[in-house]
Amino acid sequence: MKIGFIGAGNVAQTYAKYLVRYGHEVVLSNSRGPDSLNELVRGIGSNAKTGTVQEAAMQDIAILCVRWEQAKQALAEVSDWSGRILVDATNRPSSEDAEGKTSSEIIASYAPGAGVIKALNTLVMNWMPAPSENDRKLVLFMSGDDKAAKQKLARILDEAGFAPVDLGGLIESGRLQEFGAPLSGLHMDLIKRMNS
Repeated sequence: MKIGFIGAGNVAQTYAKYLVRYGHEVVLSNSRGPDSLNELVRGIGSNAKTGTVQEAAMQDIAILCVRWEQAKQALAEVSDWSGRILVDATNRPSSEDAEGKTSSEIIASYAPGAGVIKALNTLVMNWMPAPSENDRKLVLFMSGDDKAAKQKLARILDEAGFAPVDLGGLIESGRLQEFGAPLSGLHMDLIKRMNS
């Protein structure tokens, strides 16, 4: 499967390493252009490459992992989000007044037509083991209204050694994943792998 990352910071790099290790292809992008990422992708693996934001968005699944204040501009670089799967891995500052809207509702408004899934935003990257050292399946929560899109993401995450848990719809379930909400920062193992 091919996964595009819009943003190339700690979140993108961490998940890209897991995905590449398990055979998936990743495209990393940022606002400074592909050439600025050449050295970074070499450290991720042979299945990683650089691209533009538009190229990242054209992959089977696109993952938005920029800072909250950069999200609108980053998504505006793609002219048509229709039919695309967009994973919202951002965390909106808890101090921002969004008039009762969840962060993913706002992200969905920036990418009309996309099947938006809230996921990959609750784990603390500094606490995550390297893929080669991980002998457990970390739980990853996801919320969204597009069941087919969630199934596709779940399959990829499972193949990459995680335990995806579908919480339900984008708005109500997504609230549980907001920064400062009950699932934010929660690290949990669903399955322990036994040594043979």
